[in-house]
Amino acid sequence: MRSSIKLILILLLTCLLAAAQSTAEKPANKSVSGAVNLPSETTVDSFMQQTFGYEAQVSWKISSIKPAPVPGLAQVDVIIANPQGQQLSRFYVSADGEHAVIGEIIPFGARPFDPAKKTLEKGMTGPSRGPKDAPVTIVEFGDLQCPACKAAQPAIEALIAAEPKARFVFQNFPLEMHNWAAKGAAYADCVGLASNGAFWKFIAKTYETQADITAENADEKLTALAEGAGVKGADIAACATTPVTKAHVEASLALGKSVNVTGTPTLFINGRSVGNVSQVPAEALKGLVDFAAKDGK
Repeated sequence: MRSSIKLILILLLTCLLAAAQSTAEKPANKSVSGAVNLPSETTVDSFMQQTFGYEAQVSWKISSIKPAPVPGLAQVDVIIANPQGQQLSRFYVSADGEHAVIGEIIPFGARPFDPAKKTLEKGMTGPSRGPKDAPVTIVEFGDLQCPACKAAQPAIEALIAAEPKARFVFQNFPLEMHNWAAKGAAYADCVGLASNGAFWKFIAKTYETQADITAENADEKLTALAEGAGVKGADIAACATTPVTKAHVEASLALGKSVNVTGTPTLFINGRSVGNVSQVPAEALKGLVDFAAKDGK
């Protein structure tokens, strides 16, 4: 689902960029101070209409328009949906408002992954497995309602089993397009605080029964899953509604956004971002962890 929507976005935006400007408004311009004037929602919506309007089965919702991490660019996040599902997609708009750029902004330098590694080390608070002084830390940003996360779990579990000396940390990253993901993250946060061992059972069972959970029955299902994982379901349900839990989940979301997480699951291996985990060969994932271990010595 994630790959197919991304492919549609790349192909269509690449072919139709020239038609995407709104003639009703002035394009965004770079101000005298060097700041970027962000494109309006009307302009972005017109751009999307020009790009995808011919396809009745494709719809979109503007998630955010904000300055990009790189000076001179505006960052636009849009939730695109088609019959196969939904995906958060991102593109960048130039300072003159006349060009859009598709793709990822990746770190560069002699040690390109160190900034993200340090940010994660400072901010991660999720449940963990493995030694705290491990030479490699693997951080997963996941969404319990995300089908791609469910699909990636066998590969992630296999990686953890193959790398017992690595530390693995799970961070909640519920996507706004999913109608019970935030609630699932709240339950997971509370289960993790109650019992680290129960947390991993809860995550596994939630993914296993993901298709049976809806916005209407989420409380009932998640409470039962928490109980089955070995903690008191009623206590977890009560904990999940508290402002403290909401703040924990929001902090995890903010941490992910600070290291440019745009979709789930996203892994960080000593700060190196890895997406589309289920499509990465097992030997490649293991190679990344082994390289990180040697590089950290």
